[in-house]
Amino acid sequence: MSSPEGKVGRREFIQKSAILATATAAASSTALSYSRIAGSNDRISIGHIGIGNRGSEFDRMVAQLSKSKNVQMVAVCDLWTMNRDRAVAFNQKAYGTAPRTAPVPEELLKLKEIDAVIISTPEHTHSPLLKMAVEAGKDVYSEKPMGNVLAEVKAARDTTLKSKQIVQIGTQHRSEPYQIAARNFVKTGALGDVTKYEIEWNYNGPRWRGRPEVKQVREQDVNWPVWLMTKPARPFDPQLYFEFRLYKEFSSGIPDQWMCHGIDLCHFFMDETAPESVTANGGIFAWHDGRQNPDTFQALLTYPKGFLASYTTSFGNDAPSFTRIMGKKGTMFNTGGEGSPRWQFVNEVGNHEDDFDIDKKRVTKDILLPGDTSLPPAGMGDEDLSHLTNWFECLRSRQQPNATVNHGFSHAIATMMARDSYWSGKRLYWNRTTEQIVDTPPIP
Repeated sequence: MSSPEGKVGRREFIQKSAILATATAAASSTALSYSRIAGSNDRISIGHIGIGNRGSEFDRMVAQLSKSKNVQMVAVCDLWTMNRDRAVAFNQKAYGTAPRTAPVPEELLKLKEIDAVIISTPEHTHSPLLKMAVEAGKDVYSEKPMGNVLAEVKAARDTTLKSKQIVQIGTQHRSEPYQIAARNFVKTGALGDVTKYEIEWNYNGPRWRGRPEVKQVREQDVNWPVWLMTKPARPFDPQLYFEFRLYKEFSSGIPDQWMCHGIDLCHFFMDETAPESVTANGGIFAWHDGRQNPDTFQALLTYPKGFLASYTTSFGNDAPSFTRIMGKKGTMFNTGGEGSPRWQFVNEVGNHEDDFDIDKKRVTKDILLPGDTSLPPAGMGDEDLSHLTNWFECLRSRQQPNATVNHGFSHAIATMMARDSYWSGKRLYWNRTTEQIVDTPPIP
């Protein structure tokens, strides 16, 4: 989703972000006794479940932090033998020792030497595996969304809250320095009363279709029943296995993958939880390739603090992506798609109706970090180290991380409501008392 401009200086930017995040996390550490990690000098042993494209990124990220955070990947699990073998080879080269392998998650979670687990599997397995890992006494980093089945998301949240485990949900932008700086600016009140929060992220192409692995995988090399997990049995389908984001029983597509990041930042900046109501629309307008989930999607969400949020994506046009937070005193603009660190504040003076040149009279302020001499890139990849750094520090301090299960629960509610509204054609509401998605406004 990054623009060519955003790729310039990305490595330097990521390194800078990692240094800042490490310094921030280290400053907040305390001398608490560690309930699982015996001491600050003890190595943290990591197990990894799900080592596809995103999982391979996590392996590289952990390896980059292995010395500074004293962590090591000691066990890997993937249901496809090719992914598992590739993970073994990478980690053996990274650490000089081959990790243990597990063909199914349950076997990895039984390993007593593992302190914490990373889960980077398909969306429909996040909540069940998170619950299973916490019950096994492991700390967890679980990819987003936290889940897409309400009962399963609740169960994972409740199990975690009753435990002593440290769980980080993979909405990594909560830990990135520029997003934290933007939030801090919003908290100053410079925007005034916020009435509208807009997110538009676009891409031109048949997203999630055409994975080369579809032609490489063989049924005998995967554990299909375990991959299905809580879903009904069905014949092996290599397209579903790798392109699951296109099929509604396993993923909502755009809401699960993209909207969850955007709406989680909305919650982060606005100190909000789940929306009061959601209306969604869209369709398959660009890519008639057998997909079930929409390639064009828009959702409108109302929030308890009294503002409207909108999220929209088109996979049929790469018009510039942006986020815009609109207040009575000013506007925050974010140029670029998901993860863009480029934020700017513009104050409100007058109206275009009264003065066509009013924009020339408005004062702008770029949101920068101390020491910045230029704007950050207009986009970045998913391998920023800030979020993993925060998790590793919290494993030692036993403090709560930046993206807790409560935060994950809130973004999951928003995306599930958007999905259900799209398929039902109804405006849906969140009943905070019963914790149910309903089609009539809850009685106050």
